[in-house]
Amino acid sequence: MFEIGSSLHEARTKRGYTTEDVHKAVHIRTRYLTALEEERWELLPGEAYTKGFLRTYAEFLDLNSDLYVDEYDERVAAHEEQPFVPDSLAPGGRRRLLFRSIVGTLGVVALVVGVAAWQLGGPAEASHVPVPGAAPAPARHPAPAVPVARRVKPVVVARTPSVATIRATKNRCWLSIRLGGPAGKEIFRGILDRGRSLRYPLATHLWLRMGRPLALDIRIDGHAVHGLERSPSNLVLTRSGPLAG
Repeated sequence: MFEIGSSLHEARTKRGYTTEDVHKAVHIRTRYLTALEEERWELLPGEAYTKGFLRTYAEFLDLNSDLYVDEYDERVAAHEEQPFVPDSLAPGGRRRLLFRSIVGTLGVVALVVGVAAWQLGGPAEASHVPVPGAAPAPARHPAPAVPVARRVKPVVVARTPSVATIRATKNRCWLSIRLGGPAGKEIFRGILDRGRSLRYPLATHLWLRMGRPLALDIRIDGHAVHGLERSPSNLVLTRSGPLAG
C-alpha cells in the first residue's frame, strides 16, 4: 500500500512541473490534478473519470499507471461494494417468505376440503312413494361398471442450471458483475486476486466489465470462454455461451 496523492505530487515536483504545466500537456483541469494529489476523491467527477485521470497523470510522469489504478480500486473503489443478498435473506425477506408459505398451505387445505365435500355431498336420489292404482315402477338395475383408465403422471426431468466460473489465474483483475445487462443489479465490484474464483448460476445473463480480461479463466459449465480482449472490455455470459457486451 502506498499514498497515491503524495507520490504523484513528489514525482511532479521532482520533474519541475507545475499543475498548470501538466494541464497544458494532458488537458486535465488543474483542480482535478490537485484533488488527485490531495486524495480528495469527492471532488472528482465519478469513479470512471478518476481512474482515467490517474492513469493519464501517472503515465505523463513516467510512473506505473496500472499500479496507481489498482491501488485506487483496492483502497477507494472497493469500499463502495454492496454485498449481494437474496431477497429471501434480506431484512424482512424471511417474514415475506413465511407469509407466502402459510397462504399457500391454507389454499391447498381449502382445495382438498372442497373436493372431498363435493364428492361426498352430491344430491340424494328422489325417494319413490307408491301411488294407489299406479303400475309398479320397473326395477332399476345398476349400470355395469366401466373401467376407469389410470392417469399416468408425466415424468418431468429437471434441467441442471448452467454455472459460470470466473477465476483469476494469471494476475489480479478488477471486475464489475451485473445481472441481466449493464443497467442490472450489481452483484460484485472489486479486485479478484490471483487464485480466487467466483461462481454464479446462469438463471439470467451475467454482464461483466473486466479490467484485465487475459488475467481471467472464464468457463460456462466447464467449457472455457476463448477470445478475450487484451484491454478492458465487456462480456455477457448466457446458458448458450458468451456474447459481446
